Amino acid sequence: MLTRRSVLVPVLAALAVPWVSESLISVSLAVGADKGSPPSVVIHIKAIHCAKCAKKIAGRLKGVDGVGEVRADVKKDLAYVTTVKGKSPSPRAMWEAVEAAGFKPIKLVTPAETYDEKPQPQ
Repeated sequence: MLTRRSVLVPVLAALAVPWVSESLISVSLAVGADKGSPPSVVIHIKAIHCAKCAKKIAGRLKGVDGVGEVRADVKKDLAYVTTVKGKSPSPRAMWEAVEAAGFKPIKLVTPAETYDEKPQPQ
């Protein structure tokens, strides 16, 4: 006998956000991000548990001036940041954005320098 549940569960499972991988969440700003360019900054973060955690981190990072696109990889505990062309976001501001999301940054790697602790104000 067919019930509403027996019909809806498989249909809803098939429709459940097929474009979002469980291990990789992408959040992009609409302005200035150079699509397809490699990340400018890689942030190692302690214990990104799930997609909701990744979205929270990405949301805080995209509020930093000069950040164009953020991708957070749940399985690797990494955030990849692509900068807006011609701008250089503050390493300290990115570190603090991750902290403000409630997570602990372990390492921040920029093209110029690698930080194993919170960068000093410039």
